[in-house]
Amino acid sequence: MTARDRNEEHRAATPLELFFDLCFVVAIAQAGLGLVHALAEGHPGHGITLYLMTFFAIWWAWMNFSWFASAYDVDDVPYRLVTLIQIVGVLILAASVPRAFEDDDFDGAWFGYVVMRIALVSQWLRAAWSTRGAERATALRYAIGVTLCQVGWAGLLFLPDHAKPWLFLAMACVELAVPAWAERAWQTTWHPHHIAERYGLFTIIVLGETIAASTTAVRSALDEHEKLIDLLPIAAGGLLIIFSAWWIYFVVPAHERLTSNRAAFPWGYGHYLVFGSAAAIGAGIEVAVEQTIGKAHISVTAASAAVTVPAALYFLTVWVLHARFTKHGIGQAVLPATAVAVLACTFAGRSAVLLAGLASAMSIAVGLTVSHRQARAVAR
Repeated sequence: MTARDRNEEHRAATPLELFFDLCFVVAIAQAGLGLVHALAEGHPGHGITLYLMTFFAIWWAWMNFSWFASAYDVDDVPYRLVTLIQIVGVLILAASVPRAFEDDDFDGAWFGYVVMRIALVSQWLRAAWSTRGAERATALRYAIGVTLCQVGWAGLLFLPDHAKPWLFLAMACVELAVPAWAERAWQTTWHPHHIAERYGLFTIIVLGETIAASTTAVRSALDEHEKLIDLLPIAAGGLLIIFSAWWIYFVVPAHERLTSNRAAFPWGYGHYLVFGSAAAIGAGIEVAVEQTIGKAHISVTAASAAVTVPAALYFLTVWVLHARFTKHGIGQAVLPATAVAVLACTFAGRSAVLLAGLASAMSIAVGLTVSHRQARAVAR
């Protein structure tokens, strides 16, 4: 298992990587559904905490595979078989998400991680066996760090429920520290364009899951209630938010900034908020629909916040990670102002989601206008 060339041309995601990503759709859907139920029942604190925990588990499992594959994907029979084992672990994790929300039961999620981690450690050990010197030291550090972290996660099986979020927070910080520690010896040869493409594809998957969730909510509502006039603004506003979310993410090429670990680590870790907020938008749209038809016994403002808060967080995070590096002058203020405007829509009553969608779409129009005028000024 020799490292891939960082300067390899035409590097793209493989069918196996796309298949691996597809299996995460189930896990993301389960996490979103758990958040919907918690918010609709008026338990936002408990629901958001568990959503952040379960989504971190989903996202980190994807991260572990994606960055390793970018550096060491040899696509031979052993590599493919081990990746399929990792997929089994992902499916176990996905099946365990409802128990985490309903009973604070993380046993299944922990076991799913055991399956994934055994496969991942075997990949790092194979890389270590195939290399020498500093590269071997890095591979061994990854194997050791991942193994010790999995032992630490065992605390979720024994601690009381009130202590589990604190252990989760501590272990999440340790997990995030493992790559920084491991790559002090030698920087793995992840491919900038490949990584940017992988993140972009996962963003599309998350946004696609959001569209599917909101479509299902509206369809089920229409089957039981004739409230088309009340539901159409939510559907239209939700779609405008999702379309705008796609637009602003892909308007700027990300791979040009991924020149080193120093740039790539904050960018890669920051996508926890990008992915998590994007998925939460779909959950929020479902909550808004359920509140409209009387299934969610919460206020209109609370239901609106379920959409506007994650949407604002998404726009602000994408600006921090992407847009601000290519914007100039007044263009720097477009996305932060959009985030504020979307948040302000929370208090607009039944029109909140529609107005948030219009504000999101308006940000695209303003951004394009500003960029066009700046380009003309430079051309002169």
